[in-house]
Amino acid sequence: MTSSEVELPGEVKNDPAALMASLHLMPSPVPNPEIKYTKIFINNEWHDSVSGKVFPTYNPATGEKICDVQEADKADVDKAVQAARSAFSLGSVWRKMDASERGKLLFKLADLVERDSAYLATLESLDSGKPFLPCFFVDLQGIIKTFRYYAGWADKIHGSTIPIDGEFFTLTRHEPIGVCGQIIPWNFPLVMTAWKLGPALSCGNTVVLKPAEQTPLTCLYLGALIKEAGFPPGVVNILPGYGPTAGAAISSHMGIDKVAFTGSTEVGKLIQEAAGKSNLKRVTLELGGKSPNIIFADADFELALEQAHQGVFFNNGQCCTAGSRIFVEEPIYDEFVRRSVERAQRRKVGNPFDPTTEHGPQVSEEQQRRVLELIQSGITEGAKLECGGKAPATKGFFVEPTVFSNVKDHMRIAKEEIFGPVQQIMKFKTIEEVIERANNTEYGLAAAVFTRDISKAMTISAAVQAGTVWINCYNAMSCQCPFGGFKMSGNGRELGEIGLKEYTELKTITMKMSGKTS
Repeated sequence: MTSSEVELPGEVKNDPAALMASLHLMPSPVPNPEIKYTKIFINNEWHDSVSGKVFPTYNPATGEKICDVQEADKADVDKAVQAARSAFSLGSVWRKMDASERGKLLFKLADLVERDSAYLATLESLDSGKPFLPCFFVDLQGIIKTFRYYAGWADKIHGSTIPIDGEFFTLTRHEPIGVCGQIIPWNFPLVMTAWKLGPALSCGNTVVLKPAEQTPLTCLYLGALIKEAGFPPGVVNILPGYGPTAGAAISSHMGIDKVAFTGSTEVGKLIQEAAGKSNLKRVTLELGGKSPNIIFADADFELALEQAHQGVFFNNGQCCTAGSRIFVEEPIYDEFVRRSVERAQRRKVGNPFDPTTEHGPQVSEEQQRRVLELIQSGITEGAKLECGGKAPATKGFFVEPTVFSNVKDHMRIAKEEIFGPVQQIMKFKTIEEVIERANNTEYGLAAAVFTRDISKAMTISAAVQAGTVWINCYNAMSCQCPFGGFKMSGNGRELGEIGLKEYTELKTITMKMSGKTS
């Protein structure tokens, strides 16, 4: 399954009429979902914040408050770290547990997520504005697969023996790092939680996790499932709160051994600085992107058109991998722009719980304002606004699907991560030119190329500076495949076998052999 298209039964995924006729096949949102968990989760128990503070979380489709959530800050982080350190101590239930038993707990957690997937997708849609059906079919299924994937790895993380010179026996061990701080973004709250919890728990670490303040509700519900699955107290602790308080406390805490963060490059720099100034904790960062999508004239036009559309507008345009710099070869440029505008204008914007909706709101009013400000900068700097560009006259934090043509590389919309539904289409003439322009960015998260020529495809994929390159597809991601960025898109990798290594310390043990045979 890929995030560039929602895998629905039959051929209904891009046909609203067929979709309506097939509703009996579809999962249904939970009507009026009860908000069960709004407190801080420490030691498998629910707590009020030490300060007594709460903060609101909003429905971005209406702008209305959903509920208040307990606000964690430094004092709560201290409590959570103490619980996590106790759970990680020698002799604890978690440290003595067989690796295969850790795997069984992760399998159980995956089963519970699957059991409650309709509720979780409803809650995620309510809190983030994601359309329900993509949330259910893409996000929730990906979360279940990720937990099961890392459950299977739990008893397969092993070292090796090394034939060194002399009368020695040398072996290596992969040991858990310890207490891991994990800071989750708002665009994929549950998905990013699974990406981080899965390998951390598979390796035997304990976790202090902070969901984004905009979208805390599903992560908190996951805490209840973690307890129900049977994880010992203190193994996973979940602290809703703000970045400058709870997030900063996690990043600088002397009792946290590693921090993993997904979010903006600006905040990633602050986290790395805090880690360096405290205890040099290990750091993995998955940060911003401004990904090039290169479309040659010999490409399958219809495929490239739809994948370029989904590569920008998926998840309401709020995707770090978004292929927002679309380079189209000159002979097909005008036709590609025309057809892209038609496709964007057909994109159904509206209520996330309407099964025909493709596109929901931005996550917050602040994010809506930022997207509209960048759209205005594109107009001011001379790009041609082909469609969209406004906030619809409706409740909520919506932005119309927007397409620009005649975009130049120096413009803000071509350089800055917009994180919204804005497609920029640029023209190129030669493969040498487009490679240079594709790499002319501080980011290096992802890239794509569409062509029927394998030589062009491999030339581009080898030359472009990006952690992931897709050929004739976009956002084709899987829990088995490593993911991460070059340059200022971050460091370290998540997912796949290599993602486990970010959560272990490698120890070398050498023993002197006697040399005697009897």
